[in-house]
Amino acid sequence: MAVGFAQWGNDLYTGRRSYDIVGRRKIWYSISAVLVVVSAVLLFTPGLQPGIEFRGGSEFTVSDVTNADQDLATQAVTGVAPDEVPRVTNVGSSGLRIQTSTLDNEQVEQVRDALVAAFDVSPDQVASSFVGPSWGKDVSQKAINSLIVFLVLVMGVMTIYFRNWRMATAAIVALFHDLIITVGVYAAVGWEVTPATVIGFLTILGYSIYDTVVVFDKVRENTAGVLDQSRTTYEERANLAVNQTLVRSINTSVVALLPVGAILFIGAFVLGAGTLRDIALALFVGMTIGAFSSIFLATPMEVTLRMREPALRAHTARVLKARAAALGVDGDDISQVEIARSAGQVRPGSHLGIAAQPRRKPGRR
Repeated sequence: MAVGFAQWGNDLYTGRRSYDIVGRRKIWYSISAVLVVVSAVLLFTPGLQPGIEFRGGSEFTVSDVTNADQDLATQAVTGVAPDEVPRVTNVGSSGLRIQTSTLDNEQVEQVRDALVAAFDVSPDQVASSFVGPSWGKDVSQKAINSLIVFLVLVMGVMTIYFRNWRMATAAIVALFHDLIITVGVYAAVGWEVTPATVIGFLTILGYSIYDTVVVFDKVRENTAGVLDQSRTTYEERANLAVNQTLVRSINTSVVALLPVGAILFIGAFVLGAGTLRDIALALFVGMTIGAFSSIFLATPMEVTLRMREPALRAHTARVLKARAAALGVDGDDISQVEIARSAGQVRPGSHLGIAAQPRRKPGRR
């Protein structure tokens, strides 16, 4: 299996095997658009569930119970405050967390006594705390400010590094794509948004950008001097870069997702609701979507933007016209794919073999 995967990766790099990812970009755009629209709908219905850190309220924790029945906790709260709709979650196998709106001191004491009686525990096994909404607002504002600063810096650095604003724009589009879908999945699951969740959202931004930059770096290398030759188009060389980095993207994603998946399983099914569960879900979904966008969205988007340049459009037309001329057909009456296949070449947007790969200039000694 390992040998087969390694051979598959080598075939992708040398050109024996290839996938027309960039050439089929309309398919990936459609998939991404559907995912984004569904995620946007989920943000309104059912919507995100802010944790107590953001909405404020009273919280009770009952530990070491023999019967972790959530109905007992609900009845204990409504017996003191009939209008309350408490949020009860299990913490591990012998604990519960009960969250309510803000209760006064007398109600807090009454709820504690009711929980002690309901679960037949000692008073020191029931802890209570109050969380004000101002802290959550402060965290939210700082998260928004961090996101804005991050996007501005990324846009500027990538434009300078690649000397191409189109790559920076495509990377930002992919980043928002990852963030919206991740938040949408979180809304669909129905877990509360906690500070740990926000940290997870911000963390996936860096991962998404990192994976995209690696692919773009290969695109820049492959497309250097593309206008100085007439064998391949910009789109084909960009697709070559995607295929060459495909195995690396898969390996990186799997290595990253395995520990995050383990943390998510432990946090969700072993320890119950908590910081591990909240941050692990955001990371797991974000990394998965980030791997998809770096391959199927970022580079195709960059190619779409670059193909608006007159010089690249003219170069592509010359390449296709030369292929048609070699077949003795009219290039205006035959599609790009048909020209490439009829000429006996690898289909456009795919590898063209080792000879077509860009060569590095020898370094000075």
